Amino acid sequence: MPSHDVLIIGAGLAGQRAALAAADAGASVAILSKVHPVRSHSVAAAGGINAALKPQDTWESHAYDTVKGSDFLGDQDAIEIMCREAPDELLHLEHIGVTFHRNDAGELGTRAFGGASAARTYYVADITGQAILHVLYEQITKYHETVDSYEEWFTTSLVQDDEGTCVGCVARDIRTGEMELFNAKSVILASGGNGQTFKPTTNALICTGDGIAQAYAIGAPLMDMEMVQYHPTTLTENGFLITEGARGEGAHLLNSDGERFMEKYAPNKMELASRDVVSRAEQTEINEGRGIGPDGGGLYLDVTVVPRKRTLEALREIVNIGKDFAGTDITREPISIRPGQHYIMGGVKTDVHGQVPTVAGLYAAGEVACVSVHGGNRLGANSLLDTLIFGRRAGQHAAQRSRAMPMPTTPTSRLRQDLEHIDAIIARDRSGRRISEIKDELGTMMNRNVAVYRDADGLATAHETVRRLKEDATTAYIDDRGTVFNQDVLGAIELGYMLDTAQATVVAAIERKESRGAQFRTDFPERNDDEWLKHIDISRNGDDEPHVTHSPVTMTQWEPEERKY
Repeated sequence: MPSHDVLIIGAGLAGQRAALAAADAGASVAILSKVHPVRSHSVAAAGGINAALKPQDTWESHAYDTVKGSDFLGDQDAIEIMCREAPDELLHLEHIGVTFHRNDAGELGTRAFGGASAARTYYVADITGQAILHVLYEQITKYHETVDSYEEWFTTSLVQDDEGTCVGCVARDIRTGEMELFNAKSVILASGGNGQTFKPTTNALICTGDGIAQAYAIGAPLMDMEMVQYHPTTLTENGFLITEGARGEGAHLLNSDGERFMEKYAPNKMELASRDVVSRAEQTEINEGRGIGPDGGGLYLDVTVVPRKRTLEALREIVNIGKDFAGTDITREPISIRPGQHYIMGGVKTDVHGQVPTVAGLYAAGEVACVSVHGGNRLGANSLLDTLIFGRRAGQHAAQRSRAMPMPTTPTSRLRQDLEHIDAIIARDRSGRRISEIKDELGTMMNRNVAVYRDADGLATAHETVRRLKEDATTAYIDDRGTVFNQDVLGAIELGYMLDTAQATVVAAIERKESRGAQFRTDFPERNDDEWLKHIDISRNGDDEPHVTHSPVTMTQWEPEERKY
């Protein structure tokens, strides 16, 4: 049984940053990931990372923009920490080898991003996440004596002792099918979001909400799950992401009349209003008949207004995406886009050290977590910052906690349960539905009813559908009955995670009877601070149905105000 001071599940930016911090603090560390670390979804982050590093900028300005962007649902103590620590974290990345863009004077250069009052987004062309991820992975190799890496191991459950403390996990070696119990003093979830519950999504196939559902199953509360971000610019055909960096460089959004329609919705910030504002404006244009394409379901993103040389330098990946997946040369003609599911602001509820308040020994960081720096709407380029700041803080705190305690004894009962569960999936006959059919119906339904605009009838339909699909999933069959790289059985387990997290999202969206941030209820179109300036927490409390409670938003120095751009 492998035993470590700190076990980290997930090897993207949050996981690797946590591993480095824990190792620097003297802990023995294991990183466990269901894919190779440089294939983590962090690699898809394109636009950049925010920090108030320029002399004329301040962390207070960054924090206010973030609070405003959150539609005042973000916890301001956590936001202050993130924005105050951002400059040092950015310089640390630069010093360890991240090749951020520099201007003609040799200084670190920035681009403008949505919802920001200053150009404070530092970037590496449009591959910022990939660049940071590879550098962190290189750094991890220096810690081969204290950091063990388990690549292509799939976590099936978190393990608790008799007192309810999280003391490890059960995982499956994807290559062999071997099941193993991992023992740890502290466990950090860094396994990303659940974007695959929506179809289409900009998220990788691996983003199935594993860590969120696993924490939920052992008593961790989920917070702000109704807040699902739709990115304004995804390819109409398939939902592939077109980075906000394009609008940061000056690209325009146009409707079928050739009108730069953001003038009507955000006259000051235009295309660089916050993402929820831009996505709603786009959806309104589409709904009112000013969309493009055969079904009127798209709009134009016009990058031709950006100098071609600059586009080829700073946006080279989306130039390739446009050519390869839409047949469009974005340097010469507009490209068809639409809002698409991109990110979840909610997740496992944590404090500013990454600790889950109701489950001792359990931490979370990155998109799997909700320390609530994003509230109702995340600003572009704050996600990489979130992963790094709170990944580091979780790693440091978990390492410190491990010094004062002996290695726990991990019970083996959970391993037996997971083995029996997998055997039962493999043994199912073909009388049920296919996993892929259920996943497809779930994603299509969520994109129809729990998207940019929502209402009571659509959400009720969504909840009824999720409940039915959860029942269907209990008899869904798989074809592969072997052990070597059996992705079928993993897909069945992932489907369960997706359904659990989808239900939490729907229940929270039904509960919040107002419009705030990414949640826009057409039947409750106004923000209502008197009744709904609070977090919605979802927990299981020992059964399968979500239980709803509320918790206060932490306010420090910014009072709610009308949000305009």
